[in-house]
This record gives sequence, C-alpha cells and structure tokens, in this order.
Amino acid sequence: MNRKDATYYVDAIRSGDRKVLSRAISIVESTRSSDMELSQRILTQLGHVDSTSLRIGITGSPGVGKSTFIESIGQIMTKEHQLAILAIDPSSPETGGSILGDKTRMNELSRNPKVYIRPSATYNYYGGVNQSTYKTILLCEAAGFDRVIIETVGVGQSEYMVRGMVDFFLLLAQPAAGDELQGIKKGVMEMVDGIVVNKCDGELVQKAMTTQSQLKEALHYSQDKGKQAPVLCCSAVTGEKIHDVYQMIEKACAAQKYSGLFDQNRTSQRSNYFVKSIEVVMLKRLLNNPEISAERTELLEKLAEGTLDTFTAVDEFMRWFENRYL
Repeated sequence: MNRKDATYYVDAIRSGDRKVLSRAISIVESTRSSDMELSQRILTQLGHVDSTSLRIGITGSPGVGKSTFIESIGQIMTKEHQLAILAIDPSSPETGGSILGDKTRMNELSRNPKVYIRPSATYNYYGGVNQSTYKTILLCEAAGFDRVIIETVGVGQSEYMVRGMVDFFLLLAQPAAGDELQGIKKGVMEMVDGIVVNKCDGELVQKAMTTQSQLKEALHYSQDKGKQAPVLCCSAVTGEKIHDVYQMIEKACAAQKYSGLFDQNRTSQRSNYFVKSIEVVMLKRLLNNPEISAERTELLEKLAEGTLDTFTAVDEFMRWFENRYL
C-alpha cells in the first residue's frame, strides 16, 4: 500500500474499516508535514456530506462518572445506532504524555461491535478537546457512525471549544456537589443543552434531588427564560433513568432539525473550525518566523538580565511588530 495514497484511506473508511480509520485519525493528529499533507488530501476527498449523525459533547468534573455514564447510555444508543466515542485525556505539561485510560473503563462498549472508542490526548490544546477533534468527528461519520460522543477532559470555561462542535452539550454533576457546584463556571452553565445529576442511587437519592433543584436555580440566572436546559437525575451504575436522558437528547436534536436550527448549527460548526484553524496556523507561522523569533529571544534575554520589565517588553515587541509587519 502506498501510504501517500489518500484514495486508499477514503475508500477503506467509507467501507467501515476500523483499522484504517484509526490510522487516519493518527495521521490527522500528527504534526509531521507529510502527515499533514496526507490528512488534507483525505479530508478533501471525503468532502462535506450532510450527515444525519448526532454529535454529543459530555463534560463534568473528575470523579463525576463520565466514562461510566457513557458506558450506560451507549448501550441504549447501540440498539439502533453505530456509536463512536472520542475520549479526550489531558496531556502532561512536562512530558506531553497522556494516560488514555478511558477505554479500559468502558468494558461492555469496548466489546460491542457497534462501538468504536478512540482515546486521544489534548496535546495541551485548550477547550476540552484537541486540535484534531473536529476532523476525527468527520472521519468517524464517514465510517458510518451516526452517533458521536465527545468526552471532554473536565469542566470549566475552557469547554467552549467542544460546544462549537456538537449538537447537544451535556453537563454531568454529582450529588452533594457543594464546592463543586460553585466551581462550575457561569460560561458552561450558559452553554449547556442539558444537565444530568449522576449517582442518584442508594443513600444519595435525596442529595441528588437537592442538587437538581440547585442546578435548576443556577440555570434560572444563567440562561434565557423559556430556553432553560432540562435537569435530570440518573444512576449510571444501576441504569435508573438513563433512558430518560437518552430521550432528552434525541428529542432535543429532533426539535432542532424540525426548526432548522440543526442545519444552522452545522454551518456554524464549519465556520468555527475555519476561524479557529486560521488563528492556530497563523500564530504558529508567526512564532516560527526567524525575524520574530529573534526579536522575542532578544527581549527574553533582557528580561532574564533584569534590564527590562515585562510590561515594557510586551510594549516594545508589539511596537516592533506593528512597524515591521503592519
């Protein structure tokens, strides 16, 4: 096989070859120039196809049970659909490494022939996803997966990126959240399409219902009246009311399609990717410019010597940049 032959990848992906799909995802995640060129050819040949798939983003604080929840709701989805799960793990800022252990926590789904699980690292890319997540979604859809779940690294204001890639954005919370509830950023509360209080079982049932009420109250101040996201309780361990969550997602997306909002969102997703990609590429090329790199190095040396303060250094660099390039 000629590794440079994009047609090979396109044909194999469309036929549902998962090994080739995995290799293609590795290619789009690669920063090697040859891989980046091949990635571009693969995605261009796949082209834009109006997809009937649903893209679902799931976020929540560590320990809330995201993987267990996906394991539970995924078994409902696969009764009628092909499911791809993109699990994003944080990368170490020191080594760049990542554990990528989410697949091991989805025992049933990992054995299900209707499921494809792809753990990926953030590579220290902000936004709850990585720089190639949108491309990976398109590859999975081309391979025939009509339900795509993106499990983000955690919860916070950085989750705004995943919101621009999905049709339904779900926040998982846990009972007796306390400080955790306070830590859920207002920005996330404004973006969510639904909230689910997980671990609503045993002695935590009453606490889960209390947290549910608190979250509804928080949404009252975070979202427009009449458009407030539903807040449900469930137990991913026992499966209690998981089907209600599934129905909430399906009905919300069906309503989007009926109103035309679904197609508008997909157009917006493509536009968002276009804008963000240009920003990333332009910044990278600017920072790799020899003249710009030399000017930065010179100012960094002055900072290290103590002959220049940080704020003056920033001002000097921007003045130099504007005079040289703008």
